[in-house]
Formats: sequence, C-alpha cells, structure tokens
Amino acid sequence: MGRFAFRKNWGAEIIDGGARFRIWAPAQPRLSLRVGASGADLTMREAGEGWFELETDAIRPGDLYSFVLADGMAVNDPAARAQPGDVHGPSQLVDPTAFEWRSADWCGFPWEEVVFYELHTGAFSPEGTFDGAVRRLDHLADTGITAVELLPVTTFGGRRGWGYDGVLLYAPHAAYGGPDGLKRLVDAAHERGLMMFLDVVYNHFGPEGNYLPLYAPDFFHPERRTPWGSAIAYEKAPVRDFFIENALFWLEEYRFDGLRLDAVDQIDDQSEEPILEEIAAAVRRRITDRHVHLTTEDDRNITRLHERDATGRANLYSGEWNDDFHHAAHVVATGEGDGYYSDYAQQPIGQLARALATGFVFQGQPSPFRGGEKRGVDSAHLPPTAFVNFLQNHDQIGNRAFNERLAALAEPDIVELLTAILLLSPQTPLLFMGEEWGARTPFGFFTDFHGELGDAVREGRRREFAKWTLFANEEHRELIADPNVQSTFDRSKLDWTDIDRSEHRQRLDLVKRLLAARRQHVVLLLPRIGANAGAATVLGDRAFAVRWRTGDESALLLHANLGDDAAALLAAASPAPASRIVFALGQGEHDDLPLRELAPRTVVFMVEEGIT
Repeated sequence: MGRFAFRKNWGAEIIDGGARFRIWAPAQPRLSLRVGASGADLTMREAGEGWFELETDAIRPGDLYSFVLADGMAVNDPAARAQPGDVHGPSQLVDPTAFEWRSADWCGFPWEEVVFYELHTGAFSPEGTFDGAVRRLDHLADTGITAVELLPVTTFGGRRGWGYDGVLLYAPHAAYGGPDGLKRLVDAAHERGLMMFLDVVYNHFGPEGNYLPLYAPDFFHPERRTPWGSAIAYEKAPVRDFFIENALFWLEEYRFDGLRLDAVDQIDDQSEEPILEEIAAAVRRRITDRHVHLTTEDDRNITRLHERDATGRANLYSGEWNDDFHHAAHVVATGEGDGYYSDYAQQPIGQLARALATGFVFQGQPSPFRGGEKRGVDSAHLPPTAFVNFLQNHDQIGNRAFNERLAALAEPDIVELLTAILLLSPQTPLLFMGEEWGARTPFGFFTDFHGELGDAVREGRRREFAKWTLFANEEHRELIADPNVQSTFDRSKLDWTDIDRSEHRQRLDLVKRLLAARRQHVVLLLPRIGANAGAATVLGDRAFAVRWRTGDESALLLHANLGDDAAALLAAASPAPASRIVFALGQGEHDDLPLRELAPRTVVFMVEEGIT
C-alpha cells in the first residue's frame, strides 16, 4: 500500500494545521483568498517577486476556494488539483495522500517493451469516464498492449473536447471522474501489468478559463505568437517551475510511467537552458527507482532531444512520434496525394522503407508541400525504438474532414499487411483505440464552446481545409461537421458491440498473434539493434525489404510485397544458418525456408543468425 504527494510551489498544499495557498500575481497590488463559493475573503500576504501566500485552517480538504483580484474578480487556481465545476468557478482543495495505492511497488518496463494504445477517455468507453476505461483494461492486457496513452485529461472549457485546450494543467477533468477517478485508472492499469502515459500540452493554454493574463501577464510574450496564441515566457523562474513541476507532479503523485509532450515544435522558448531539456533532466534526476519514459511530438524531424549515450540509454527523451512513417504508409494504403500527403505521393514504397530503416523520411531534403523548405536531419544514428510509428492516431483521423479511419479508406488485406509491418518492426508501435479490431467508427474533432468562441472554432476548422482540393469550394466546406454539436462527439465514441462481428474478431485475433510474436521474437533483439542498423531495398513498385542488423551477427529481416504481382527477394536474403520465419502473412504465410520469391500481398519477418 502507498500514498503519494508531490509538493509544488504553485497553488494549494496541505500542511500541518491547515493548508498553504500560493500564487504568482505580479500585476496585482493585493490579493485575497475566498473561502468556499461565496464565503469570507482572507487577505494574502506579499511574499516578494510577485508571489502572494496565505496559510490558513479555514479551508479543509473538499472545500472550495478561489483567488480574488484587486478589482474584486474571483478566479480559479491555475495549479488546482481539482475543479469540480466549470473553468470559471472555484477550485477545490485536495489532500493527495487520502488515496491509497494498491500498486505502490510498480516499477514499469524498459522502453523496448512498449506497445502504445492511444485513447480518448470520453470516447473510449460507453461511460466516457476513467472508471469506464478501467472496465476495458483486461481487454487491452489480453490483446498484448503494454502501455496506455491518454489524450490530455486536464480541465478545459466545457465537457467535451480533445483536451488540447486545457487551462488547469494540474486538475483532471471533472467530467471524466476527477483526481480519484484518474488515480483508480492508473492503479488498475498497473495491477494488470499495463504502463500508463499521459499526453501533456506545454505549448499553450486553451481559450476559455485561462485567467493568468489578468494577474500574471508576464507569464506570456504577447509580441511572439504561436498558432494558438501568445508564446509562454519560459525564461521566467515562476513560469519555468510551473511546467517542470507539472511533469514531475503527474509522474510522482499520479504514478504515470511516462509523458507525451504535444507539439513541442510550437514551444517558442528563447531561454538560456531550453525548457524541454530541463524538464527531462529533472525527471531523470529525481525518478530513479522505476522505469519512466518521456516522448515528444515534433514536426521538425530533429534528433537532439532523443540522442542516446554510449550504452544506448536515452539522455533526455526516449521516443519521437514519427508522422513520416504514417504519411508514407497512408499513401501506400489509400493512394491519396492531397495536402501534406503530396510529399509522399511519388515514391511511397521507397519512403516507407526509408522510414523503417533510418527513422525519418525527410532528413534534410526539401519539402514541396512546405514550399521547398528543407526539413529534418539525419536520423539513422538513432536506434529504431526512438521512433513511435503508427498507422492511425487521433490527429490523423480527427483532422480529416470526415474523420474516416484507415479501415474505411483502404482494402482490408492491405491494412492487415501494414499492421503486421507496424507491430513487428523494431520501432515503437502505437495503435489507436479500436484499431485492434478494425473499428470503422469515425473519430471527429469535437469541442464544447459557445457564442463567438464556438463560431470561431467552427469556421476556423472549416478554413483549415481550404487548401485541400476537395474543399477549395466554400460550399463543400459547409459539409464538415460543427465541432460544437453533441452529435459530433457522440458519433466519435467507440462501438464495443462491433467486436462481436466476425470480421472484427478476425482482426483482433491477428493483432493478438502479431503482438505475441513481437514479445517472443522481436523484443529480445531490440536492445541489440542500435545506431545505423537499418538498410532498405526497394524490390518493385509495391515491394521492399528492410534488414536491421544487431551487434552480434544476427538481424531482423522484413520482406513486404503489397502489390498484385510476385516480387524478387532481396539478393542478400538467402537464408543464413539458423534463419527462421517468425511471422508470415498473406499468400506466403505457409511457406518454409528457403523462400523462392515474394508472393503478392505478403509480409514475411525472419530472424537471421550467423550472418557476416
């Protein structure tokens, strides 16, 4: 049994005899603390450098409180642990040690064992809550998933949303079940041998309920704009502490096994020590008694955050979400070439093979979609596990105009072949909720904004598609669903009854077999597949091979033929001594070594031993 609490500088903390309340409000001449929703206002003392503090026994765990500005306006606590009402109401004092963990001795797994499953709490289960997700954990464990990644769950405006517009970054959303609900989910996952990751957003705050500019305008740089508003002033110590402590808070108080930092390319940080490096260094320094992993989403295709030391251990971040793999695979599967897929439309097979062999597709080459701008750096020196690959995720489905999953866009056998490539290649694989059974449920972009903000979000969403050929016409853009209507959210919820249909049971069985083969044959190789290990060969218009060498005269070899004609085998693929097929899918799945040719629509993975 165990109880855990992280003591932070911002917000409310339980102390002997009561609670301490602390907030950075450099633009305010005075500040008060309001007891309850409309109780007495207690004067806070100035603590220097813009901080206000108060220790009091007038507010007990479970009670509501808010900060009152000099003009009498009451605002929420930006570091509140709980926000039981909407973002405009009072916050709630929480004693984190009141929760008793059953899995207190959980230590997690090495990075090489990660198989991600990305889910949205509100759309994953019929209940749309943390407790609803708990009821589905046995399914995930039985499938072979090892790590659940939650889309952001911190408090945002409204009750529906993806979570990337959070404004109270320490408070799990009340609509999902609040702090105790989230702790129950993490605890239950650990009891079932599942790691838990949380998607966090450190590049902006949402548009509703963020009152920081009223009392701490220095938290932002209004003269520097990001796609979502003013840049955050990470060089200021209180701001820096807010985010570093937030990362530690989720890992220590909620026992998450890792974090995914969203869109770090949109963090406009000009401080001497970049905030991303300091977050990672703080985590590596403080948490040494269990496996904790940090990952990023970064459109720049850079590697400096993911470098390894001489032993192959990640210095800062373990993995990077690899859009290049997705885009190339999507074009192979669907033939689409509009929008950003245009960069992958000419040589999708070669680009897919390149992503599997060396990480990114764009490693310094010009991107026509970006107007010829050079994108990326060499990435072959990173181990394959540094790249998180996926065929679908929330962005790639939800940011389509009509939110179709790959199952609705491509032939089933092509999807299965690509799924085999995804799950047995040495990169870190990710499945999106329902993908394991081939769900066709759309996953839309949904919000719960109203009035002018709701109108702006709806019209802004539609304008984003103006550069796509199909939606160049304004009339066509009107067909794109309004994110704010209830039905857009409702149609995005997984339909768990689909899993009982024959075609979905077959897909789930395939994914289970693939993940079992990964555990049995691939995971053991991963620590030995290091820098510059991959080499790719294109064998035809729709066929390729990739070999990943280990450091001890062995290799993992993939042959893939996604076309309708037989393809030649890799010239150097004559079986080495003790070579064996570990998984085959398609027309060649019952063949034994030696393979004579690669049959149409076939994927074969082999482990080679004794190669020179």
